[in-house]
Amino acid sequence: MQLLTIVVIGGGAAGFFGAIACANANPYARVILLEASRQPLAKVRISGGGRCNVTHACFEPAGLVQNYPRGGKALRGAFSRFQAKDTVSWFASHGVPLKKEADGRMFPITDDSETIVECLMNAAQETGVELRTGTAVVSVKRLLSNEFELILKSGETLKCDRLLLATGSNPVGYKIAQALGHQIEQPVPSLFTFNIADPNFRALSGVSVNPVRLRLSVPEKPVLEQTGPLLITHWGVSGPAVLKLSAWGARILHENRYQATLLINWLPDLQQEQVREKILAVKNEWGKKAIALHRGVDLPHRLWQYFITRLGINTEDRWAEISSKTLNQLVQEISQGKYLINGKGVFKEEFVTCGGVSLKEVNFQTMESKLATGLYFAGEILDIDGITGGFNFQSAWTTAYLAGLAMAKN
Repeated sequence: MQLLTIVVIGGGAAGFFGAIACANANPYARVILLEASRQPLAKVRISGGGRCNVTHACFEPAGLVQNYPRGGKALRGAFSRFQAKDTVSWFASHGVPLKKEADGRMFPITDDSETIVECLMNAAQETGVELRTGTAVVSVKRLLSNEFELILKSGETLKCDRLLLATGSNPVGYKIAQALGHQIEQPVPSLFTFNIADPNFRALSGVSVNPVRLRLSVPEKPVLEQTGPLLITHWGVSGPAVLKLSAWGARILHENRYQATLLINWLPDLQQEQVREKILAVKNEWGKKAIALHRGVDLPHRLWQYFITRLGINTEDRWAEISSKTLNQLVQEISQGKYLINGKGVFKEEFVTCGGVSLKEVNFQTMESKLATGLYFAGEILDIDGITGGFNFQSAWTTAYLAGLAMAKN
């Protein structure tokens, strides 16, 4: 029997998981895992603030796919074969139990990403995966024999029967996929913070409000909306609501050079009329008191001070002196404050890119290319990205596992 040689390019989460699944499913196959850097699993090490947000406690495929701005539809079937529940079981069976946090994120009980790194390294070793670090691939070509020939940076050539590209958002992976006939959807950043032009607003750095409702407005584009916690930073806004909005608006914002209007409802649990009633009640009851000190709504003091300054209200002004017009402006500021986005920041815990190999060119039952037999894809090289919370790792585990099983078949 002729033994299969399988090469996986990319020693990240998807590369390791695919190589392990393949070697486990076919102990006779030779599985070689190539990583350009000296240290594999670098992103796993730093993710989740060094704790590694492995997955999310959403165990229904139909619900899980709702968290992917791009790729959700394609993942629906894939998640019916390997989903978050299976990820939890896999790590538990390898001696790494996961725990669920209040927001649904799942971490190793050690709260240490090294636990995940060691688990994957050990599993790769135990299944006989040949790990080669410091091994960069320069190019790949298809031979007449249907084998793939890899040219390494060292000048060495390597042949294989099947090839898995798990190179993340590395341009080398896109270049190889293109050379083998694939279309690449333009990679642009996803999961980022918003820069806000107003320096007085940025001076509120450290103030957080939960929840707020955000609406992202770009000319001639549909308005996008998210609700959740928001944190004001020294450059603008961050927090889960902002990161989710950035993911859903990644392409729109990129096309508009990260210039947009952000509408913030600081009290989304109240109707605008209810906010008005609360403000009127304070005015009627505390007419002789300073507006700056008696706000009547559940918002941080520094934020309230910002509102009244923004509207030109003097900090010594009394409630009794406020005009109906100013009162309306105050209600508007709370319910639909308008802020100009003038750029994007970075979200250091996640490095996520939308774009990549076009999904219509991939068979999501096996993760094999529809254009080149024996070529497979897993992880972020695909035009798939999720919101923050463990969803990007889950799509990596799923696509890698399915690719690994499919490649293992003789």
